[in-house]
Amino acid sequence: MNVFANAFYYEPVWIQIVKSLVIFAVAFAILPVLTVYERKLLGRFQARYGPNRVGPFGLMQPIAEIVKFATKEPFRPTTSVGYLYRIAPIIAILTAIGALALVPFGDVQDIFGTPVGLYGIDVSIGPLYVFALAGISFYGIMLGGWASGSKYSFLGAMRGAAQLISYEVSQGLALIGVVILAQTLSLTGIVHAQESSTWYVIPQFVGFLIFMTASFAETNRTPFDLVEADAELVGGYFTEYGGTPFVAYLFAEYMNMFVVSGIAVTVFFGGWLLPFGIDPPGWVDPFVVLAKMMVFITFFIWIRATLPRLRYDQLMSFGWKILLPLATLNVLVTAIVVVS
Repeated sequence: MNVFANAFYYEPVWIQIVKSLVIFAVAFAILPVLTVYERKLLGRFQARYGPNRVGPFGLMQPIAEIVKFATKEPFRPTTSVGYLYRIAPIIAILTAIGALALVPFGDVQDIFGTPVGLYGIDVSIGPLYVFALAGISFYGIMLGGWASGSKYSFLGAMRGAAQLISYEVSQGLALIGVVILAQTLSLTGIVHAQESSTWYVIPQFVGFLIFMTASFAETNRTPFDLVEADAELVGGYFTEYGGTPFVAYLFAEYMNMFVVSGIAVTVFFGGWLLPFGIDPPGWVDPFVVLAKMMVFITFFIWIRATLPRLRYDQLMSFGWKILLPLATLNVLVTAIVVVS
């Protein structure tokens, strides 16, 4: 069913509630799966074993760790600001799940006679919505570091603020080229625009490289994990967090990696579309998107196992002196080509 033919279709409230519950269920199932996948894959990359003690092939290791963290005694430093110290991880989680609701896992499908979009919401300003949530998630890091009452945590938060602000600019500019080509800000609309042409990774290959590089910095992944550099900051902004709040920050980081992979798949790799004109049934669409996203997540892990961490001055210089001018040039060239 074409999404443009149902651009203003109405979903009953109960469907919206069910979709919200599904999004939360998927989100909270992602963390244990991704953690064991990353540790197993890192073990293979580094010629060692991953988790292999708890459960068959170590698959129950994340469950054991969740129980361990959940049963830890709650503790916070006496110098911390209580309510801000507690609310910071919640902000990080809610913004990550809110961004996941924008990732389209399929088109509008007819389910038991009711049109249902295989996504949380399809807003007309999709990328802007994602960056708005990313801007709010910044406060989860900043408040967590400041409210901990620790100089190391505060230093990690300040570094995180500078890093996120710097690379968000380049990340946003990398998507403008796609928006110019698709002539829409709707994420499902961008996918449909690739039906009649080609996947945008080909005409926007430079924008794709910029987006992925900036995404590594935005998600605090190696080689840009300066926010939590244990060599200098003893863990960064969440040094003073333990137990469930620590897991919340870990959850938000993995969720952001999942969301970034979903956005990259949507805007550059055709979302639920398959190459060579293959058109499977609608129920296959979410599995296509998930398979593409797992390729990106594997790439994130591969880079972590391969590259060392940059110095902080290298991180900032690369963002402002190389990535930002390159992203601006990509937008200008794209606009000139489209107009001419």
